[in-house]
Amino acid sequence: MRIIPSWIRDFISGTDDHVPEGPAAGADRGGEPRSITANDLIPELKQWNNGEGITADGWIACVGDYEHLIGYAQLLWPDFLEHDGCTFLAANFDEKYYRNWMKTCKRNRKSVEMVVNHQHIVDIFPNVQSDLTEDVILYIGRLLKQTWAAKLKQDFPSKNFSISFPEDDITDLTDYEITFFEDR
Repeated sequence: MRIIPSWIRDFISGTDDHVPEGPAAGADRGGEPRSITANDLIPELKQWNNGEGITADGWIACVGDYEHLIGYAQLLWPDFLEHDGCTFLAANFDEKYYRNWMKTCKRNRKSVEMVVNHQHIVDIFPNVQSDLTEDVILYIGRLLKQTWAAKLKQDFPSKNFSISFPEDDITDLTDYEITFFEDR
């Protein structure tokens, strides 16, 4: 169990750890609205302060670091590049890979963008051995969908993109993926 100094606890204490409208808001499989809190997604929060808990912001202030923040920013606010009339996640682009997919997809740019830009949520941290839940995957996928849409709009204001994160009829957590393509 972790203990934090009382002055930090006093500074960061707050009981409202509810995630506001955003990636966690939505409906469950039955169509009922549900709310997901940080405590639901980060069970460790409940263990801090002799079991009294800590807010997500307070936890980040205690265990986070700037290098991780910069790294996560690359995932949440990625660099894009244009190549041959297509738009790609810069980190995913490889010329040889691109040429192979252009051939396989019969030069269908939308299909190539969908393949090259796709990211399976479980593959973000391939070496993490944890009990990944559907709620965590949905939260991350919805968040990426929102941030990628905003970044694409900022970087390419005259283009329209579709960001795909299907949530229905998925029974295997490894099947959750996000991708984007330009609407042509």
